[in-house]
Amino acid sequence: MYRVSSRSFPNREAVENNGILAVVPRQGFEGDIKKNPYIAYNALRLVGDWAIATNGSHTDPIAEKVAMGMPMREALALSLLALDYEKDDFNTPRIAAAVPVTGDVGWLAIVRKDALIVREVALHAGQALYLATYEADDVRDSQVSEFDANTPDGAAEFVISGGLFANLDKPVTSAAALMNDTGFALGTYRVEA
Repeated sequence: MYRVSSRSFPNREAVENNGILAVVPRQGFEGDIKKNPYIAYNALRLVGDWAIATNGSHTDPIAEKVAMGMPMREALALSLLALDYEKDDFNTPRIAAAVPVTGDVGWLAIVRKDALIVREVALHAGQALYLATYEADDVRDSQVSEFDANTPDGAAEFVISGGLFANLDKPVTSAAALMNDTGFALGTYRVEA
């Protein structure tokens, strides 16, 4: 799951574009992209046996490296190191998550102004590990929420208003990939302005 929270650019939504979930300005706010180039990007992609979610333009390089056969750890580390944190007014960290279609381990990664962290994490049914750009900007076992959703759209809504995510400020939109009988299915949710 991936959630957008924003003080500065709340007029965005997650949309599907050829099997990729992209974050883009809502209709009528397309000009916001001229104010900040970091606000539109592919946020969630499926590649091979993986769902990859990020908060920026690094989704595509990670996915492309995995598609070429690079192990997830290296794809995350190389892409985050190469692109580095965002050079905006907040030095926004780049974050990434990767979950396999089968298995009990995934990956969380972040590059901040002062660190690059790429860590394998244990996956447990009914739980969502999380990472955020500011307050939760490290990979910690304690950053976990209960999780309960049966559909991809429900998972996208959950990361906005379910579990501990309901306590987070300034929700805008979200994207999710959820396993079903045939693989990952995609869903989105948009907070109505």
